[in-house]
Amino acid sequence: MKFLELKVPPVLQVFVAGAAMYGVSKSLPELQFSLPGSKWLGGSLAIVGLSIGIMGVTEFKKAQTTVNPHIPNNATRLVTSGIYQYSRNPMYLGLNFILFGWALYLSNLLSFVFIPIFINYISHLQIQPEERIMMQKFGNDYQIYTTKVRRWL
Repeated sequence: MKFLELKVPPVLQVFVAGAAMYGVSKSLPELQFSLPGSKWLGGSLAIVGLSIGIMGVTEFKKAQTTVNPHIPNNATRLVTSGIYQYSRNPMYLGLNFILFGWALYLSNLLSFVFIPIFINYISHLQIQPEERIMMQKFGNDYQIYTTKVRRWL
């Protein structure tokens, strides 16, 4: 699957996963569950995810480096400030929160299956290729950063 590395936009991946989650929730209503406040909690998690993602984009913009996930070779700076002190991938972390919030909102057990699928996909076909490029571009500085800050949280 190496041919898919850095090819599918992460936002598109989230839309596909979200649509699949919606589809299974409508196709298999017998897997619905009732959790008081799940819609409110799901919406709140999605807002948190969106906020985390925006903080990540903002730090990249401040550093005047690319936010385009297809061309990490165009990165001009290693961003380690702001939210990047806590997560090396806050934009992807934010997308994860959005999917988790969506799954709670849908309140269907099978919807949650798509979260680890998304994590696996984004980890292998987006994050790991980006990390190889960052290591080539920023060398020891990136290596030190990876020892201090976790990939997700």
